[in-house]
Amino acid sequence: MVPSVSTSTREERLAYVLKRYECIANCDLCGNCAVFRGMRPEDALSDFIEGNMELSEALRLFRDRGTRAR
Repeated sequence: MVPSVSTSTREERLAYVLKRYECIANCDLCGNCAVFRGMRPEDALSDFIEGNMELSEALRLFRDRGTRAR
């Protein structure tokens, strides 16, 4: 279950991101590198980790930034 910003600590949110988007060192199976365009997930989702927005918002913002950059 995704931790809510209002009921979780920074450490819990960071642990969730690191576990959920863990690098398995096989890009053909994982896809995280492509999804995050070479960024570390904890950098791409720092707004969620820091408690500024929920994960869905942080993912949407990251996606929209990439769409505009193309």
